[in-house]
Parts: sequence; C-alpha cells; structure tokens
Amino acid sequence: MEKKRLYGLSLLLSIWVLFLEAALAYVVSDVYASTQESPNYGGGSALFILFLPVLAVLGTFVAAGLSVAFVLPTAWLSDVLGRRFGGREAWWWVPPVAAAVSLVLVGVTVAVRGGGEPGDIALRWLLTTAALTVPALIWRSPRERIFGRVTLWGLGTVILTGVLGSVALSTGLLQEYRPPTVTSAEVVGRWSDGQGGTLTFGADGQVTAVGIEDDLRDRRFGDSADEEGREGGADSSCTGQGTWTYDAGASSWAQEVGVTVDTCAFAEWSVGGTESRPTLYQYIGDPDSWDLYKLTKVSGGS
Repeated sequence: MEKKRLYGLSLLLSIWVLFLEAALAYVVSDVYASTQESPNYGGGSALFILFLPVLAVLGTFVAAGLSVAFVLPTAWLSDVLGRRFGGREAWWWVPPVAAAVSLVLVGVTVAVRGGGEPGDIALRWLLTTAALTVPALIWRSPRERIFGRVTLWGLGTVILTGVLGSVALSTGLLQEYRPPTVTSAEVVGRWSDGQGGTLTFGADGQVTAVGIEDDLRDRRFGDSADEEGREGGADSSCTGQGTWTYDAGASSWAQEVGVTVDTCAFAEWSVGGTESRPTLYQYIGDPDSWDLYKLTKVSGGS
C-alpha cells in the first residue's frame, strides 16, 4: 500500500526548493553579469544585510504562492495523467506537464510584454520548465526525511556553482568585464548620444556641448515636477563652450572626464564600453537603476 503523502511537508519542501533555485539563479546571473558590460557600483551596501529578514518573509509568501498556483497543479496533473494512461502515478509525467505549464506562462508573459527573440523565449521556457519540474518531483515524494537530502544537495549545488564561477573568472576561463583604458588623446573628438546631442573635445582642452542632457542626477522616475517641466516644454539640454580634463584614476573603473560649461551642470563622465567602442556615461537619477546616459565616439581629433 502506498504511503500517504505529507502535503504540509511537501509544501515546505517546494518553498525551500524555490528558495534554493532562486539562490542558484542569483549566483549564475551574478557570474554572467561579471562578463558583461556594466557600470561599476563598488560592491553592495552593508545595509543590505538589514533587509534580509524582510526579503526572507516576502520570499516565503511568494514561494508559497508559486507552489500553490503552479507547483501543486503540475504535480497533481502529472499524477492524474499517469493514472489515466498508465494505470498508476509515475514521475516521468512531471517534466512534460511542467513543460506545458511553462509554455503557457511564458506565452502569456510574451503576449503581455511584447514579442522577443526566439532564442530568448526558448531559453525562458526551458528555465521555467526546469524550475517547475524539480519542486513538483519533490512534492510527490512520500519520504519524511527527504528535507535533509534536499538541503544538502541544494546548498551544495549553489556553493559549487559559486566556486566554479569564481575559479573561471580568476583563471580567465571567463573574461571579467573591465572598461577600456583610454588616454586624453583618445578622448579628443566628437561624442554623440545618438539623438542629436554631442560633446566635441579639443586637443587644447576646449569642449563644445550641443544639446547634451544636463539634469541627469536630479531626474527620478515618476518625479512629477520633472515630468511637468518636460510637458510644459522646458528644455533640459545644454549647449555651450567650456573646458575639459581627463583623470586616469587608480584603475580603468576610476577614469573620469570632467566637463565644465558655464551654462551646464555636468557631473564627471565615466568611461565604459569596449576597446573597439568606448563610451562616456553618466547615471540618470539613482545609480541603482542602472539607467545610463551614454555618449559614443563618432569622430577622432584633428
């Protein structure tokens, strides 16, 4: 006789597995982000630790909701199909059911947010299928002592992934992104924001700004005053002449280009991009938003 399944334990296991999957996804995405062009934030704030209890509580509610809304139906439907077509419940029905549920979820997301690249959509479907399959399989387990095994294998996988990612980055197997190192001579020339705004740096230390945004640090998403100003026709761009300087800093992350124009309120420009396509950028509003205002070099100096 089949042992009665402990649904309370299964729910806790599902929540815990979703937590472990989220931790694994974070580690993988963090390693991947280290290889991609991105602004430098100098590490996270120590205050983040204070928010961990709040995040844990919120995460528990989210994981519980996902378990009840998607994991449980996936496990239940796989059991129903197993009994209907095979005469008994079978674990191998879980992956195809999870794939079908994931297809619906990803399809709805694509329909709401708009289309995407086929490869990106396929990847999201595969990842969602895997994320549903694992907790659904564990949900079906009647064993009471499986929690320890799940914890051991889950934490081991997360830690091993982090170690392997760190080793790959430190040995050069994965190339960690670093901004290109430029010189003052390479700054000389015309840089464009792609929307008509340009900064033209002269070899004599003079600079000409044409239509460059200069209220970037004060801008916040949803700032009513800023929105009213733009709706009223207020021009936030700057045009004028002034001087510029280049500071190499202690590393490629610390490079700065200072621009001084009497009619503008520019902050220092940081260097980003790649060796073949360097950029100058400033943050738009809060640096944590990763919203950047970029200039790309379109012509060299004389």
